[in-house]
Amino acid sequence: MSVIDDVLRANSGYARAFTLGHLPMPPARKLAVVACMDARLTVEQVLGLKTGDAHIIRNAGGIVTEDALRSLLISHYLLGTEEWVIINHTDCGMLTFKDEDLVTRLRAERGTTAVSPAHFHAFGDLEENVRQQIQKIESHPWVPSGIPLRGFIYDVTTGVLNEVGVGSAVS
Repeated sequence: MSVIDDVLRANSGYARAFTLGHLPMPPARKLAVVACMDARLTVEQVLGLKTGDAHIIRNAGGIVTEDALRSLLISHYLLGTEEWVIINHTDCGMLTFKDEDLVTRLRAERGTTAVSPAHFHAFGDLEENVRQQIQKIESHPWVPSGIPLRGFIYDVTTGVLNEVGVGSAVS
């Protein structure tokens, strides 16, 4: 039996007891979060959120890619989010490689070159990565200048969120 079969069986039980069909489309807490896809980071639990409270946008590294930015803009302009959060975490796999090394490996293993993804967005410094993601958002011309935007690093061993200072701010 595969893991997919296991989760489908679990979904069957979930669907039988499902009571959240009444939730509105806009998130109740008017919050959007960009976070890493790491399985140790359960965003809703870390932030004390319930289903329907926030938009959670996840990818490897919690990177503000073109798609993450697209989602943030839709979240704000069409679904009313008013605050945004970036969450990276300690012991992140994105710290363990360089883009060019992964591309070289994939070309060798697969025997071909691919156009996409153009970048894997590996990084070497967690705090600097969070600052870069914030900068990507703040510098976009369609992002409102007054929208609260904060960045954090989640410690996978303690469960603590540590805020990352931007510029001369104290972290």
